[in-house]
Order: sequence, then C-alpha cells, then structure tokens
Amino acid sequence: MLIVIAPENDVPNEMELLNQLFQAGLQYYHFRKPHKNYAEHAAYLNQIDPQYHQRIVTHYFHELINEFNLRGIHFQEQKRIDNIDNPGQYFKNLNMYGKTISSSFHEPEAIEECYFEFDYHLLSPVFSSISKEGYEGRGFDVNHIDKTIIGMGGVTAENLTEFKKLGFKGVGVLGGIWNSETPVENFKKMNAFFN
Repeated sequence: MLIVIAPENDVPNEMELLNQLFQAGLQYYHFRKPHKNYAEHAAYLNQIDPQYHQRIVTHYFHELINEFNLRGIHFQEQKRIDNIDNPGQYFKNLNMYGKTISSSFHEPEAIEECYFEFDYHLLSPVFSSISKEGYEGRGFDVNHIDKTIIGMGGVTAENLTEFKKLGFKGVGVLGGIWNSETPVENFKKMNAFFN
C-alpha cells in the first residue's frame, strides 16, 4: 500500500503533479493542509478531477466527506486522543458509509493498545525524515502487531524492502515525492514495488 501525503505548504505545479500522480495510479492521497481553512480545502478539492476524489483521505475538516465523494478521513494523533473515546458521537453527522478511517501514531505500543478498529495506522518516524529537519528515525519493528501499519519517515524507492522486513504493510511518502526532482518517476518506482 502506497500513500502519498500532501506537502504541508503548497508547492509550485502541485495540482499538475497531483493529477499526474493520479494518472500514474495513485490510490491513496492524504490531504493534509494544516494552514488552509474549510473554504480553501474545498477550493483545493474542486481543482482535482472528481473521478479522483474517491482516492483522497482528508486530515482536517472531516465534514468534507459529506460534500465530496472522498475515500475517507484521517485522525492526527491528538485529534484521535480527543475524540475516539466516544466515536459514536464524533461520527454522528458524517456520512461514513463505505469510507476508510485511519490515524497517526508515534509509538507501536499505542497501536497495540488502541481498541478502535482503524482501517490502517500510520507510524512514524521509521527512518529519518526527508521533509522535516531533525526528525530522527527509530527503526520500529512491527512484525508482532497484527494490524495494518503503514511506515513513514525517510521513505525512498531504495529502502522499501527495509520497511517490508520491519513488518510494514506499506509506506506513506511525503519528501520522497515532493522534494524530488522526478516526483512522478519516484512514485512509479515505489508503486511498482507494491503491485
């Protein structure tokens, strides 16, 4: 499973690149724009061909799922801690039928202890981050955890085998795509590894 995470701040030609990634087979795009408000989130989604909306998972403004045919919603760690103890209340006004629910974690133990059934769990940092300065990798081994765990941090086309050995069912990539001179080529290489 290959997830591409949105760059936190807009990058030049972002929409053009994103559409190329979708055309190249991107199935999971995590839409994470912490500095955009609701209207800016909607405007961003409106620039994407609607046929690709069902490949997009939103991190903020989960109610976007009622307005756009998105793949699902994602909980940042703190938002999960704040809301998942009473999930019935949280999901009451969201049209979640057939949608995915995922969350971010920074400790394997937290994934093991989490009773809520997420479709998949993002765990970071596995290796040192490409996009965040000083975000040191911790080399987590998750072979003993029987849940779908996606590794993040320092993902490149060259170290995907390492993630697999550590028990990850896929990777979430940010810097390895958006900080690259050849983002679409990098994506294709990584995607081929998982197919």
